[in-house]
Amino acid sequence: MWAGAAVVVAVGWAATTAANAGPGDATAPVIEPVVLEELAHDPEAFTQGLEIDGAVLYEGTGLAGASQMRELDPSTGAVRREVPMPGNYFGEGITVVGDRIWQLTYRDGVAVEWDTATLSPIREVPLDGEGWGLCFDGERLIRSDGTDRLRFQDPADLTEIGGVDVARDGHALRGLNELECVGGQVWANVWPGDNIVRIDPGTGAVDLVVNASGLRMRGIPPSAQVLNGIAHVQGSEFLLTGKNWPKTFRVQLGR
Repeated sequence: MWAGAAVVVAVGWAATTAANAGPGDATAPVIEPVVLEELAHDPEAFTQGLEIDGAVLYEGTGLAGASQMRELDPSTGAVRREVPMPGNYFGEGITVVGDRIWQLTYRDGVAVEWDTATLSPIREVPLDGEGWGLCFDGERLIRSDGTDRLRFQDPADLTEIGGVDVARDGHALRGLNELECVGGQVWANVWPGDNIVRIDPGTGAVDLVVNASGLRMRGIPPSAQVLNGIAHVQGSEFLLTGKNWPKTFRVQLGR
């Protein structure tokens, strides 16, 4: 009788625990990227945002007075055009919306909208809080600010329309940085390391972790800073690079 009762209690406890489990409580699997190709990357580029749009790879770089919007060749990494960011702003994440690009600033309180054809700034709009990463899921902008919060914003004027808190294995995950929206999910660099996480923006749960620290063994000098650049190529293929990295890696991220 005692053993049976213990089983009942154990089963009841497990059921209660499962019922009370919140988003991000399940242990997220950890994988490593499979490198398919190495491309050149300007080691002077303090990469803050990376995104492919058709035959163009756009890169936003940072540092006050040195920030740029760049157009690159996605197959070689060669710089086609580069334009300084206005206002001596400290540039951050970027994303393409139609024929426009939004570029965040770190602590300058504005976001800059660019024209893709001329690569010229069109307007600036107020930005609440810090700007880190940015992506567009086809309906809304999703923005990180260095905390565990993803903010949802209107692509027309950056009005905040919602958000979600992010958790990995049941714990708040801070340092969310450069973002890439792919197939209803959000990929995020996690500052200040070389991990990338995949997030369900509906729940905030991390369901996959990419340990990309091994990329540093492929010719990335110790002086180079953190991994910070995710651009979706197709399927499970992505381009990954970092701040002041001399290489961009075309990789496959499984699962």
